[in-house]
Amino acid sequence: MAFAPRHFRFGLCALALAALALSAPESARAQAPDGPKHPLEKPLAQPPAPPEKLPRVPTDRTKGLDFLFGALKAAPDEASAKHVEGRIWALWSQTTSDTTALLMARSKVAMDAKQFDVALKLLDAVVKLKPDYVEGWNRRATIYYLQNDYMHSLEDIEQVLAREPRHFGALAGLGMIMQELGDDKRALDAFRRALALNPHLDKVPDLVKTLSEKVEGRDI
Repeated sequence: MAFAPRHFRFGLCALALAALALSAPESARAQAPDGPKHPLEKPLAQPPAPPEKLPRVPTDRTKGLDFLFGALKAAPDEASAKHVEGRIWALWSQTTSDTTALLMARSKVAMDAKQFDVALKLLDAVVKLKPDYVEGWNRRATIYYLQNDYMHSLEDIEQVLAREPRHFGALAGLGMIMQELGDDKRALDAFRRALALNPHLDKVPDLVKTLSEKVEGRDI
């Protein structure tokens, strides 16, 4: 599948940044301090993930998502928003393939046990079997992020957004990577895009506020 031009251009810039960061000499990386570079580093343990228990949802995926994204923006409170968000994740996670569902379940178990190599092998099989299944790419991007393998995580995020531009979890993950690579401007853009889709994302509003002040300056 061809990427949308905007995503492709952004992906090239993002991957170039990641390549520069990952190709730094070992001596330079070894001298980096153990603590965070600035207060926003590693703001979340990992990109937003679906709730442990997903609700049942109808099979009309496109119509269902359009309605749910409208409901998410209009949600009157956090409880209502989280309910709608769970239904969106359920639609994204839905698959008609029993094999894909089994591989995803096993990858979740391996991920929770921090057996990342096992989880990656299972998810490699998922994206090969069902390349249009968004959550296979998204979960693999998360594992790469947790391993600090930003190059491969960015590649998988690109795949997610090519298939589902409204994936606020992938956009938040993109923001986290850009922030850790020191590109606060692109981090802010990604966080804003995620928040425009889901105004109730945990911690992201605070990140947008702080990064806005850092990138754009305070209003006088």
